[in-house]
Amino acid sequence: MFEGLRFAHWKTELGADRVLVLSLDRADESVNALGRAVLSELESILERIRIEPPKGLILRSAKTAGFIAGADIREFRTFAERGETMDAIRRGHRVFGKLASLGIPTIAAIHGHCMGGGLEIALACRQRIASDDPRTRLGLPEVKLGIQPGWGGTARLPHLIGAPAAFDLMLTGRSVSASAARALGIVDKVVAADQLLEEARKLLGRSRPKPLLQRWKIAASNLWISRQILAPILRKQVARKADPKHYPALFAMIEFWRRSGGSVATGLAAEPRSVVRLAQTATARNLVRVYFLQEALKNLGSAEPHAISHVHVVGAGVMGGDIAAWCALQGFTVTLQDRELKYIQPALDRAREMFARKLKTEDRIAPALARLTADVEGSGVARADLVIEAIFENRDAKQALYAKIEPQLKPTAILATNTSSIPLPELGAALQHPGRFVGIHYFNPVALMMLVEIVRHDKLDPTTAARAAAFVKAIDKLPVPVSTSPGFLVNRILVPYLIEAATIYSEGVPGPVIDRVAKKFGMPMGPIELADVVGLDVAASVGKVVGPVVGVSVPAQLESLLAAGKRGKKDGEGLYVWKDGRAVKPAVDKNYRAPDDLEDRMILPFLNEAVACLHEGVVESEEHLDAGVIFATGFAPFRGGPIQYIRDTGGAVLKGKLEALAAKYGPRFNPKPGWDRFS
Repeated sequence: MFEGLRFAHWKTELGADRVLVLSLDRADESVNALGRAVLSELESILERIRIEPPKGLILRSAKTAGFIAGADIREFRTFAERGETMDAIRRGHRVFGKLASLGIPTIAAIHGHCMGGGLEIALACRQRIASDDPRTRLGLPEVKLGIQPGWGGTARLPHLIGAPAAFDLMLTGRSVSASAARALGIVDKVVAADQLLEEARKLLGRSRPKPLLQRWKIAASNLWISRQILAPILRKQVARKADPKHYPALFAMIEFWRRSGGSVATGLAAEPRSVVRLAQTATARNLVRVYFLQEALKNLGSAEPHAISHVHVVGAGVMGGDIAAWCALQGFTVTLQDRELKYIQPALDRAREMFARKLKTEDRIAPALARLTADVEGSGVARADLVIEAIFENRDAKQALYAKIEPQLKPTAILATNTSSIPLPELGAALQHPGRFVGIHYFNPVALMMLVEIVRHDKLDPTTAARAAAFVKAIDKLPVPVSTSPGFLVNRILVPYLIEAATIYSEGVPGPVIDRVAKKFGMPMGPIELADVVGLDVAASVGKVVGPVVGVSVPAQLESLLAAGKRGKKDGEGLYVWKDGRAVKPAVDKNYRAPDDLEDRMILPFLNEAVACLHEGVVESEEHLDAGVIFATGFAPFRGGPIQYIRDTGGAVLKGKLEALAAKYGPRFNPKPGWDRFS
């Protein structure tokens, strides 16, 4: 039926059973994404199918990497810049509509990632079957780009699985496994990966309808009265965590459904306009920018093979133990060293808990545990390809450890430090091979924080730096190269912010008020709570190293708490009291009014130090700085990063505010060199 037709992105195979297998294999790309050319070819294929229909259609991926990652975000950004977003959305609607209206059975055979437009094209099929592979994940993450699903997802999913379940996915942007998708009703069947195509043929056109009660519940959840009742509840729940001004897509999606969610047809008709309005917001523009910042960091780890299979970690504290566990989770052989087994065992116990959360089943947990072993004697040093030092922040102790370790290292092994603030030239002054010494600085908690700083110094071998970045990528983290300035990038920028917040607290401003103002700006956690989570001892230690460089000093009240043994969350008391892992924040008089300059006093030192880091070359570019700060501190992603925020707000305006604060509070607010580039 396709004789004489050639396609760049699609493969067609018509079997003896008259079932057409349509496989997406996007040319010159390792991952399938739905771009203009892909959709144009698909439209031609669907038109041909209408003329000469097969018995059925199976839609699948020819890529081993996964099904479809979603729309081509590069094209999406270009369309937005050219004002062509409406055309792009309508094109997808037109093509998916033709797929949905085919008069034959259609089934999406899903293996690997099935995200955004990938799930939307699957929803346009009548059935879906998925592999039980752990890599198979389904989701609609468009909200992370500041928009709503725009190729039928917002219209179709509530009518497939019910509005509450659909909004749980769409408002969070989270993905689910194949089995979870089956339980929700997104997927009709889950099978082994090697049986996916065979089982798709068997299932094609033969799915059982959902039970009557389930169908009634789904239909009832989308009735007009249900939408009028549920929409305000959803808005209230979302408003507890997000500001409509910062993340308008969340609220627009709910309102779209309230107005237009009565039927799939009504939703499809209204969806393009809603998406285009959101695509024009500053939030969408900045979140798309953050997406590309993330992709750029991923690419930093692609230049050099890491040639690392065995990792040895020295120091089994919270950081060292969690670094070791994460490396083992990602498939590396790991030995973990400390003075006695009693110091290592808690790390092994935490590792088992993490493996259980991440891997779920014992047949997957056991191999991960086997890759992580205690090594009190340190025999793993001689076998390791990478040795990571993660002991306490003391220069002399670290240097003594290196003197013992370096003679045991293989000629190709890398020695890395997880120091959070000490300049590497000081630490590596006595090393025989400083070119193989690098900073690989993780952030706490290791399992959650995406960013890892690759700390460079003048004697570092470029190959070592490239291998370190490739290793960071291999453990599913984002590497960012930084220079060896005290505190490097993230801590150097964070210290003035935390110290100023602690200073404001010592002046009598309630902690909950300080935290509330910071979160209103867009921080994921207030600085008072963050200081307790990090540990007041750690904050003070880093503050003493970085403080003289950035012109701030640790408040006396912080020192008093430490002297009393109150280090924060880990001790149950710091700036707040902690119970069951949560801060017990004191009530604030409802008549209390926060100082008018509270936000400026916290945020402007943060921005001031970002400008200084860029000016001094602590990072190579504005993009690296914004990416590093966003992925390590959670700095308001909808603002695009501190440098993007400065550009959007106006450098001259912010510099003037700093000068006003300096006149009122002292020289710590003096604008640092570098602001002129934003004038």
